[in-house]
Amino acid sequence: MNLNDYLNINKESRKPFVLFSKPNSEQLIGVFQENTNHYKTSDFTESGFVFAPFHGEEAILIPLEFSEIILETHIESLLIETKTDEIITRNEKEQEAFEDLVTRGIEAIKNGDFEKVVLSRKERVSFRAVELFALFKRLKNNYPTAFCSLFYHPTIGVWMGATPEQLIKVEKGEIKTMALAGTQKNLGQKEVVWGEKEHDEQEYVTKFIVDSLKPFMISLEISEPYTKRAAKVMHICTDIRGGLKPGVGLKPILSALHPTPAVCGMPKQESREFILKNEGYDRAYYAGFLGTLNWNSVLGENEGTDLFVNLRCMEVEETHVNLFIGCGITRNSVPFDEFVETENKSTTMRKILN
Repeated sequence: MNLNDYLNINKESRKPFVLFSKPNSEQLIGVFQENTNHYKTSDFTESGFVFAPFHGEEAILIPLEFSEIILETHIESLLIETKTDEIITRNEKEQEAFEDLVTRGIEAIKNGDFEKVVLSRKERVSFRAVELFALFKRLKNNYPTAFCSLFYHPTIGVWMGATPEQLIKVEKGEIKTMALAGTQKNLGQKEVVWGEKEHDEQEYVTKFIVDSLKPFMISLEISEPYTKRAAKVMHICTDIRGGLKPGVGLKPILSALHPTPAVCGMPKQESREFILKNEGYDRAYYAGFLGTLNWNSVLGENEGTDLFVNLRCMEVEETHVNLFIGCGITRNSVPFDEFVETENKSTTMRKILN
């Protein structure tokens, strides 16, 4: 049987599974749970694949000990790639509501409630996903440099995404992560100019991650900021790495990092409270995290833990998909510009629906 066969069997029998592919890899990996139990983790000591929400302490777990791993090579030539961008019809009510939300966020920042907040919206798009595996392969075909995933669990349904942002990688006592912030459209330009708002946003994220990691680290190395291209958009990125202190577990690190200012704000507690009170919808697993947990020598090498922030994602329902898109707000933000930014980001998922 191939990956598509396993996918269909597990979905029909309501058994959890995930298909994923790491950035710049041609390997497709499927983890198919062999029973219908609903596993969760809060201490992150198990081995498996985790899917964690934006808000909450527990994550869904597909345990390796009760799963079968299937590998395939991604064959790009068999896929039909979308060549043209979809023309987005602007919804005036959604625009007005989001700009009002951003305005309230800016006012809260100027009042001293917090320094930055990441605000988002959910957009419903009519679509019937007949072949999930074909949709996932199209996602991989269009975004080979992203972490691509298709996650199914009977309690939450189907989620799919192509995220550019790594939350944390832990391997052989070393930790790697990135600070990713600021957004502008990727037009293939060689020289990229970033404004004050984007630089401020990037500084907030980098400082938060470094300060959060310091108690757990022997040493830290921080790169100079650079432009990271992610499909139709670009971000400012700073790479952060260093050695872990002996005996440090994942739980306190994840508690300190998640959610980062790139998906929440700074300070974390105040900005998160503003989001939960004002956004008007449940983010669920958008802006949470997902990835491999304690995969020691599972694929013939020491994979360790490799977790990504669940951005550029969608929830796939029977007759439509829900897109989740957000942007970082600082005191220099312009509400209209922020709405346009969410439109640009929405093309990532819309592109594979054409």
